[in-house]
Amino acid sequence: MDIAKTENLNPEYKDLLDRISHRYVEGQAQAIRSVNEFLVDTNWNIGKYIVEYEQEGSTRAKYGSKLLENLSRDLTLRHGCGFSRSNLNYMRLFYLRFPICEKLSHKLSWSHYCELVKLDNEMERSFYYQQNILENWSVPELKRQKDSGLFMRLALSKDRKEILKLSQQGQIVECPEDIVKDFYVLEFLKIPEPYNYSETELETRLMDTLQKFLLELGKGFTFVGRQYRVTINNIPYRVDLVFYHRILRRFVLIDLKINEVKHDDIGQMNMYMGYFAKEENYEGDNPPVGIILSKDKDELLVEYATYGMSSQLFVSKYQLYLPDKEELRKIISRQLETDEI
Repeated sequence: MDIAKTENLNPEYKDLLDRISHRYVEGQAQAIRSVNEFLVDTNWNIGKYIVEYEQEGSTRAKYGSKLLENLSRDLTLRHGCGFSRSNLNYMRLFYLRFPICEKLSHKLSWSHYCELVKLDNEMERSFYYQQNILENWSVPELKRQKDSGLFMRLALSKDRKEILKLSQQGQIVECPEDIVKDFYVLEFLKIPEPYNYSETELETRLMDTLQKFLLELGKGFTFVGRQYRVTINNIPYRVDLVFYHRILRRFVLIDLKINEVKHDDIGQMNMYMGYFAKEENYEGDNPPVGIILSKDKDELLVEYATYGMSSQLFVSKYQLYLPDKEELRKIISRQLETDEI
């Protein structure tokens, strides 16, 4: 029936129709959740059976490395698709990586768990598991966050205790430092290097891929405006990007720089932050955060230029390609070893 035609129906009948439709949609969603719970639990138990069989020793050694191959063939003959060798291996890894079934979250689908079991590093796997629950990532979003080395990028500026906490609990947002990364990965802009682009083009591409940029920024960001007008003593200025962070209850101002950040860029951001604190904040809003996102930065210049300024002004780098995750892992490993000593 055409939805427009239902507007002329008897009110009591329309109410009945609406209640049935609502219950049907609710039931569909519940059925999907139930199927996912069953699939996750079943696959965990299949993995358990395989591992226990493997651990029996010499009495079953004749199956050896061909065990999964044989199981795939025979289970497919009995039950049809779903038992490929790779899928059986994921089930096996699922049990080995997540040995306590009662602790599994059914907020994640089997496809999510297939992505998680690929991670050999326990800390990384634990982080993405916890963070996926917190932020409700889709499978493509989880894959992207893994590929961008999110855990390691967040861990770069932390000590051993903080890294372990990040791994076990995910990213808990309590203060401005928690929402700022040492560097941001903007590979989704698909800007080739070398390529001469302007700050306007960089900003336009970010707006064209706003959903992906919000994913990179993290949980809690809401877009407010682009080229946000600020007028001081009848002189107009414009902040490149303005967001509001719902958890921290404060504006987040972002200025984009395609070259190395300069000291006057930092002074200008400090001015923007002062303006928003005085003119844009409502009752209950906290002081704003300022982030200068630059292609490069001189650490010493930034240190001197921000001396005595608000601790909520940050200068971060961005890159247009996915990071070398192995190099990041080495840095984090050295960090953990140094702190342990």
